[in-house]
Amino acid sequence: MAGQGRLDVVATPIGNLADLAPRAREALAAADVVAAEDTRRSGQLLATLGIAKPLVSLHTHNERERGDELLARLQAGAVIALVSDAGTPLLSDPGFDLVRRAAAAGVQVRAIPGPTAIAAALSVAGIPTDRFCFEGFLPSKSGERRARLAALAGETRTLVFFESPHRIAASLAECALVFGADRQAAVARELTKVFETTYRGTLAQLASRAAAEPEFERGEITLVIAGAPVLEAQQLEDDPQAAAARQAALERVVRAALVHLPASKAAAVAAAATGATRDQAYALAVRFAKAGTQAEQPAGD
Repeated sequence: MAGQGRLDVVATPIGNLADLAPRAREALAAADVVAAEDTRRSGQLLATLGIAKPLVSLHTHNERERGDELLARLQAGAVIALVSDAGTPLLSDPGFDLVRRAAAAGVQVRAIPGPTAIAAALSVAGIPTDRFCFEGFLPSKSGERRARLAALAGETRTLVFFESPHRIAASLAECALVFGADRQAAVARELTKVFETTYRGTLAQLASRAAAEPEFERGEITLVIAGAPVLEAQQLEDDPQAAAARQAALERVVRAALVHLPASKAAAVAAAATGATRDQAYALAVRFAKAGTQAEQPAGD
């Protein structure tokens, strides 16, 4: 009968096992089965906790198919604990489809909160946290990454990304190109682990360090970037420096977008990202395209 089972969405440590909440331990111990992104990794966690439970895999490549089986178990009265490799499930991890289907079927879905690299990085970044948006992983290909960044260039909220260690240097260089070299940012590496390190500075400074220091490109990384400054229309009229800054931002985004997009599409992206008019952005795109002044590609991917 629908509604008799329960799905517990359980946050697990992102590094330090001492961060496991008592409720999370209780939920894992009480579950009939644990649905895990990686059964080997979650099996090691359960073994460390002295908990023996059946494990089933639930990852990006089997989520829909395995979800049918798990939903049937829930509707039959089973209690299932959903975990990811680390942190809070569904935040750039599998599980969304199962949670949505379980809720729609009348199954109780409980949050067992705990660690998440997003909140941990924001808490130590030294960058405003009153408003922020989480963008997950940036695309692995440089062209797609630049297009995503260009679309975010005008975002005034603090931005949070996950990034792979072997791409962080290239991503920081492209962030500096698109957002501006002076934008404040922080790179939180190996949060809660033995070698936890937080690097703070401008995007240009961080890109330089990432290129020069091997340790920068090791471990799990969360990138926090300050939002774009809010420039009111009257401020632009009254302050030539503010107007110049916005014009410079528009030119940066147009140049970055032109590397992989035709002038019309580059203009649309730049206009949406910076608040400029489509005509302003298109005029720049045409001029830059004719002059061949597209920004150089940062090395690496």
